[in-house]
Amino acid sequence: MTVTVFIRYQIDPFQQREFEAYAQRWLEIIPACGGDLLGYWMPHEGTNNIAFGLISFESMAAYEAYRARLRADPAGRANFEFAQAQKFIQAEERTFLRQVERT
Repeated sequence: MTVTVFIRYQIDPFQQREFEAYAQRWLEIIPACGGDLLGYWMPHEGTNNIAFGLISFESMAAYEAYRARLRADPAGRANFEFAQAQKFIQAEERTFLRQVERT
């Protein structure tokens, strides 16, 4: 069963540029560590402090293996450290979803 991680970010609206740079780096890091990256989405119109990321995995076990690879990856660690130092992410929520299948 495929699992998709839906990440909802509350970001500092005055640091959208920094969050976008952070998200752009994940576009290479996540696939290299085994995630099927569906993409990142930035605020455009309306609410200016919410962004999203979606990543799919073939199972929760695959997700856990990915998280271990991500923690060990120098580029992944550097991107996490960048976010912590710049403080543009105010809150982050992860929801694990499965697709509804036709019966």
